[in-house]
Amino acid sequence: MISYNSLEDFKPDFKTIVTIGTFDGVHFGHKYIIEHLNRIAKREGGQSVLLTFSPHPRHVLYEDHHDLKLLNTLEEKKEVLKEIELQNFVVQNFTKEFSRMKYVNFVRDILVKRLNVDHLVIGYDHHFGRNREGSIKELQELSALYNFTLEQIPPQKKNDVPVSSTKIRKLLQEGNIENANKYLGYEYMLTGNVVHGDKMGRTINYPTANIEVQDFKLIPKAGVYLVKLDFMTINYFGMLNIGIKTNKIEVHIFNFSNEIYNERIKIKLLSRLRDGLDFNNSMDLKKQLQQDEKKCKSILGIS
Repeated sequence: MISYNSLEDFKPDFKTIVTIGTFDGVHFGHKYIIEHLNRIAKREGGQSVLLTFSPHPRHVLYEDHHDLKLLNTLEEKKEVLKEIELQNFVVQNFTKEFSRMKYVNFVRDILVKRLNVDHLVIGYDHHFGRNREGSIKELQELSALYNFTLEQIPPQKKNDVPVSSTKIRKLLQEGNIENANKYLGYEYMLTGNVVHGDKMGRTINYPTANIEVQDFKLIPKAGVYLVKLDFMTINYFGMLNIGIKTNKIEVHIFNFSNEIYNERIKIKLLSRLRDGLDFNNSMDLKKQLQQDEKKCKSILGIS
């Protein structure tokens, strides 16, 4: 996959099979669209292209949506898209000025002139242009005018349930990591830098790495989770705690003693063990952590 940091950087001299959207989560339904793009590209001798926007349009346009938490950082989104073999990923900086572009101009100047669209695939609820004035009806008229094929994909279902980023956010906020992962098609990730904490875990033989994630990243419901992570190409497992009041993220990694301050790590959440608890003293905390560790290793089938 080739990534482009702006529309100006993307200069295709080939047929493009395009889709547009934020694709937050790159979930089961999004994957279907990308795989469909790739099938068309192979058949037509073109290449698949996703045009997305950063920051998220709602963060730019609506003050009351500043608290909208996202499933992916841009880094995480690129990782998932690369795994499903998207060929071209174009990230356009989203501003209020860009949002004022009329849908007719968007199709003519962006899709046709800049992206060289041959085939456009959109989701079932797609709107575009200023005030979201463009819909499937307008696209049908403009696709005929500019001679590109238009295809609309119906909502995709998992176990007869329509999949959406909104639904996955709700599951994560409820702590239902198992079902969230099913709808995503991969384990939910928390990516961030290891920062200094209070080092209390060391005093009870449960040292933790404190993880600082980006402000807009959705942090699941407080509690303790079984997790896995990759460090220096080695897979490790551990248990992660999300604080009840602060959303503080700290992970104890099994059989691990490396110094990793300031390292950037990616943690994948596998299962939720329990709610967060308050403890009277460090010994009570240690006893609970020993129980948590035993439960994790039982799930993993390791000792």
